[in-house]
Amino acid sequence: MYKISEIAEMVGGRLVGDPDVCVRRLLMDSRLLFFPEETMFVAIKSVRDDGHNYIEDLYRRNVRCFMVSQELLDFKQFAGACFVVVKDTVAALQRLTAAHRSRFNVPVIGITGSNGKTIVKEWLYQLLHEDYRITRSPRSYNSQIGVPLSVWEMDEETQLGIFEVGISKVGEMENLAPIVAPSIGVFINLGEAHQQNFSSLKQKCIEKMKLFVGCGTIIYGKDDKLVDICAQQMHPNARFITYGRQSGASLQVLDEVVKGNATTITYQYEKKRYEVVVPFTDYASIDNALHCICVLFAMGLPADKINSRMADLESVAMRMEVKDGEKDCLLINDSYNSDINSLGIALDFLSQQATAKKMRKTLILSDILQTGKEPDELYCGVAELVEEKGVDRFIGIGHDISAHEKCFNIPEKSFFPDTESFMHHIDAFPFENEAILLKGSRKFRFETITDKLAKVVHETVLEVNLSALVNNFNYFRSFLKPGTKMMSMVKANAYGSGDIEVARTLQQNGCDYLAVAVADEGAVLRSEGIHIPIVVMNPEPNSFYKIFEYNLEPEVYSFALLNRMISEASKLGITDYPIHLKLDTGMHRLGFEKKDLDELINVLKSQKCVKPRSVFSHLFGSDDAAFDDYTKKQIALFTEMKDKIFQAFPYKIMAHILNSAGIERFSDYQFDMVRLGIGHYGMSAVDSNRLEEVCTLKTNILQIRKVPASETVGYSRKGVLTRDSIIGAIPIGYADGFNRKLGNRNGKVLVNGCFAPIVGNICMDVCMIDLTDVPNVKEGDSVILFGKGHPIQGVADTLGTISYEVLAGISKRVKRVYYRE
Repeated sequence: MYKISEIAEMVGGRLVGDPDVCVRRLLMDSRLLFFPEETMFVAIKSVRDDGHNYIEDLYRRNVRCFMVSQELLDFKQFAGACFVVVKDTVAALQRLTAAHRSRFNVPVIGITGSNGKTIVKEWLYQLLHEDYRITRSPRSYNSQIGVPLSVWEMDEETQLGIFEVGISKVGEMENLAPIVAPSIGVFINLGEAHQQNFSSLKQKCIEKMKLFVGCGTIIYGKDDKLVDICAQQMHPNARFITYGRQSGASLQVLDEVVKGNATTITYQYEKKRYEVVVPFTDYASIDNALHCICVLFAMGLPADKINSRMADLESVAMRMEVKDGEKDCLLINDSYNSDINSLGIALDFLSQQATAKKMRKTLILSDILQTGKEPDELYCGVAELVEEKGVDRFIGIGHDISAHEKCFNIPEKSFFPDTESFMHHIDAFPFENEAILLKGSRKFRFETITDKLAKVVHETVLEVNLSALVNNFNYFRSFLKPGTKMMSMVKANAYGSGDIEVARTLQQNGCDYLAVAVADEGAVLRSEGIHIPIVVMNPEPNSFYKIFEYNLEPEVYSFALLNRMISEASKLGITDYPIHLKLDTGMHRLGFEKKDLDELINVLKSQKCVKPRSVFSHLFGSDDAAFDDYTKKQIALFTEMKDKIFQAFPYKIMAHILNSAGIERFSDYQFDMVRLGIGHYGMSAVDSNRLEEVCTLKTNILQIRKVPASETVGYSRKGVLTRDSIIGAIPIGYADGFNRKLGNRNGKVLVNGCFAPIVGNICMDVCMIDLTDVPNVKEGDSVILFGKGHPIQGVADTLGTISYEVLAGISKRVKRVYYRE
């Protein structure tokens, strides 16, 4: 932690504001704000955006420290805020973190190269974390901004740093080398990725080797002669530990035998012969493992310990999204890298999935951009790879790849100049029982293809009035004191109303937090541009990677979950990740009890991976005056428990307990934040007339027929008619979430302003209504199943349930339509 006056001095900036304010965290992306009280926002200008545009919003969200490059800001309008004014915020960030790095006299491993940096970094962590307290790059933070952020995480407990460094053009490494200042350098390999900004592979190799200036030990594969020559010429005083299959390497590979899912490597190091088994068989993984072995020798580990640890290496999670498609298809979406090396990895993954599920293999591939290769060479190489991997159907999208159609020799192939053109013809492709890999550069917007292949079309719609949603949100916000935050629950597809549009609307209208049930829901919101904090209320043990990847904040309610969270964060080198502690004050569903608090505090203090952002509990009877005494007991117990936690930690932790009904009936106990759920949709615990219906479930009449008395309607002859009747069929059934208990005249719908009872059993996709008393009715007329004029609460009362269940139960195949009044 630094005083902001120290930061100003380190970067040569001008300070405006209190010099004694302390900064622990650096923030570049306003969407990733977790702990505003100890954060400094660095406003970075880029081609597409300008961080200065977000200062006002971050100030409203309690950030008070900023690094800026604009003198034009009216600093006086930000009372209590501090500003470090510099000429270039990126350069200042790099100076700051280089100065921070210089304060630590510990070994640092710096990793560069074209492919495999993240894997080698993660494997080295797996291999060395028993011996050292390690600070490492989180995920793939290897850019001009990512490297400074990674190194900033070094602190007094760091015993070893492991950082990956990537560059995309000449001159970048000079900025990053003093920030990492490695004592051990690792050069993974030299490939074609990001070649477009370098005149040759040699120039790129020279630029990357600049990371190792002043480095004591350098590790690389000696069989690559260009890398070998550059290393020897640029760093003649370094100690080299190399590996190779040819003679002359420090670690000489003598034999490689693949058996099952493992490879036995026989090698010689310092005139001694060893065998090591690694749990991988592909060439890239074997090379990555050899780099790691060399690093372990450089760190002084004995060969027997190296060999035993290598056998336990775990695979690093791939960055691919897998989802189910229509007609038994599997969709694999990979847009992380667009070079030919990553295509090979993705095709291997496609083959694994297709083989396991006995599916055909389909590849949809866009132009591969910015490789530096000539198109003829590039696409001939792609075609060879596609044929080698046994792809059954190939679809190329883009002008360049289409121009090289003749390179591709597989029978089923199609080419289109752009994604829009392919979308016009997509229905002509009978995708069925196929594993489909979609690998496209971002400009091709392959998400439209994914949406189409996963889309289910249905006539019945749920209309969502966003103006009414905002009105209800503001009604509940009117109960809050200045500074109290609002968390909006958008779990279960926003109670069935459609999480993306609802979340977007709430974000635009000043919501502070969103909450979802599971990580998948949060990931969808992040991919749609939702940037405010998102809490995951029911995180599953296997979802932590997705939580980290999408900057979601998990609820933690048990020691088992807390320990798993700490373990997973530690594996990825993540520190101070925000969590929200659930306390059980009487609901007896989930949460830590009062007797758990001492142990909970000890666990939290004994690690650095996670950090409480809030503590909260759940009221179970705040909507019913009969339970008011118990509600007050819950609040009193919560206050006692949260105060004990607050006293144990020196930083600000939020508290919240009020739900929708609690906001209306117990607003004196709003603490730092409240949670709004069903209140968004017009439900009130005090029968407020200020709330509006938000959702209308509607369909239309498919067919009308006359049915004589004594006939029956529907399955099992349950719909007995006592008069000559006019019966309409509407396209909604229990598969759409329309409850079967509403059948047989228990429920009703609204047609042309008149109620029509539901006749007979509700079918899976259709139900029948009695239109005999509805005047002037015709096929195609609108039918309201709940909404304005037919409140959802009435439907819930008929079913003997709550409105939550009725709304959340509407199937996803029912199309959501959004509008504003």
